[in-house]
Amino acid sequence: MKGRILAAFAVVYLVWGSTYLAIRVAVATLPPFLLSGTRFVAAGLLLYAWARVRGAPVPGRREWLASLAIGILLVAGANAVVGWAEQQVSSGLAALIVAGMPLWVALFQRVGPDTKPLGAARVAGLLLGFAGLVVLLSGGGAAGAAGACPGGLAACLGKHASPATIPMLALVGASMSWALGSVLSRRVPLPADKTLASAMSMLAGGVVTLGVGAAAGELAAFEPARVSMVSVAAWAYLVVFGSMLGFTCFTWLVSVVDPTRVATYAYVNPVVALFLGWWLAGEPLGARTLVAAPIILVGLVLVLRPEALPLPRRRPRAEVAA
Repeated sequence: MKGRILAAFAVVYLVWGSTYLAIRVAVATLPPFLLSGTRFVAAGLLLYAWARVRGAPVPGRREWLASLAIGILLVAGANAVVGWAEQQVSSGLAALIVAGMPLWVALFQRVGPDTKPLGAARVAGLLLGFAGLVVLLSGGGAAGAAGACPGGLAACLGKHASPATIPMLALVGASMSWALGSVLSRRVPLPADKTLASAMSMLAGGVVTLGVGAAAGELAAFEPARVSMVSVAAWAYLVVFGSMLGFTCFTWLVSVVDPTRVATYAYVNPVVALFLGWWLAGEPLGARTLVAAPIILVGLVLVLRPEALPLPRRRPRAEVAA
């Protein structure tokens, strides 16, 4: 079990860090909601067929409703919104803003039957993390979103707001949606088979996302001839690695490990995304990014420090020796 957990963490840490650049490449010629919807429907269908062949039982109505709720939060409310925002925001900056997700997890875990206490260090971490987000949102032009918020946060909220302001705020909403889905996935009746649970959430969320894209006019305006092969390759990478592999590992981890601990992938994802965006796409590392990144990461360290996580029970010496 320990080896499987470490391997799943490696996938979520590294592969998901690379998906931000893949999304940025894909949305260059693919509509964002169409991209996300088709990506998750394709991955969900493949995983669903695999789970059923392996003997997973036919899911019931309650399980489908639970999967729909989680899929809406994780796919439509989070992943698709990230794709939409990355049309104007760099992949590294998007990853850094979404890295605030564990801060929302810590807050959401204060509500419900498995309430988690917030000690002084975790409160300080939350305040630091949110301060880092404010730094980013108050000067996106320097952080990598072209021309965003040149006059500070107040100007962003006024009539002179940059076109990148709304996408950056949408990324904050996406991280909140992902955090809420992560917490609720432990409280709703998802299938016991984790592959089946992942497939159902992807299918349900993908269908909803396609509906949103259709309502927004993406399907009507879509021209297949204008889609580049590079975007198609990025879409395939997202289906196989980002969805089938990464999403399944994430769903399984959330079911066996505390969600706040799973959220530690936020340490690595923005670093991987910032490096790949700078190296492969020439994305600038603005001054505000360099200031905000350590503030957010230090806040995450405090929120997700090992002392705040439940410790495993010690086993008797004889059992350990066996």
